[in-house]
Parts: sequence; C-alpha cells; structure tokens
Amino acid sequence: MSKLSNTITLLRLLQNGKKYSIKELSELLEVSPRMIREYKKELEYAGIYIESIRGPYGGYYLNQNIKLPEKIQKHDRVPIDNKEYYNLISKSISNRNKCYIEYYSKEHDKITKRVIRPYELIVLDKEWGVAAYCENKQEIRHFYLNRINKFEILEEKY
Repeated sequence: MSKLSNTITLLRLLQNGKKYSIKELSELLEVSPRMIREYKKELEYAGIYIESIRGPYGGYYLNQNIKLPEKIQKHDRVPIDNKEYYNLISKSISNRNKCYIEYYSKEHDKITKRVIRPYELIVLDKEWGVAAYCENKQEIRHFYLNRINKFEILEEKY
C-alpha cells in the first residue's frame, strides 16, 4: 500500500481507543517499525497527535476524536432507497438544523414522533441510516432511513 493509505489505516486502527505497540502496528500494516514512526510524524504534521507510552508495555494510542469518512468497499456499496430523505438529512447535517421525524419502531410496532439532531449518515446492517441525538430519549440513537415516514427540517439550530 502507499504511504498515504498506510497512514490512514494506522489512524483507523488507533480510532478504536486501543493501545498498540509499534511492533503490532508494523505487523498489521506489513511495514517496518521505522515506517510506523514516520506515519506518526506525518499525522502530527497534519495536527493529529498520537500519544505514546514508553516502556515494555507501551505503545501508541489516539487521545482525540478524528472523523474519517466511512470506508465502503466497492462490492459493499449500499443503494439509497430514499434519496429525498438522504439529501434532506445531508443538508440538515451541513447546516446543523434540528429535524422532526415520524419513525416506525419495529420493536414496539408503532410510529413515534421525534425531534433529532442529525450528526452523520451511516450504514446500518447494509441499509442507510442516520446517527442523531434524539431529544425525546435524550441520547444518541441510530435511525434507518427506510423507517422514517415523515421528515421535516426545522429552523432551529443545534
């Protein structure tokens, strides 16, 4: 793989919060430990600082949230069933608008009315969804686009 690909892969590995030794990382990326240090340096030039712990049980870990686009393989492309809602949600994420949705809950077999703060379009079980803060439940929830019966962008920002 190219240097850029390996650097991004290193970042993806460190995003899970786990501490990796340089040896583990070099084996996973199939490069020398010297190259792992080089990738770390490249990320730091970009303002992404990787923490390091010295000693026999030391290693590298990421102590910040970095948002990378989801990696979707070509053979795993997921079709968008409801392009209208996909585009509206994308717009509301960009503009940071709250949204009103009427959402079908399979678990309770009913439609619930919710105000959400959408953060990211994601793939859930090979279907498009949105990760959003649900004001009704007061927590982050995932909503499948194909279960949204009504969608409205609100004027209120978050």
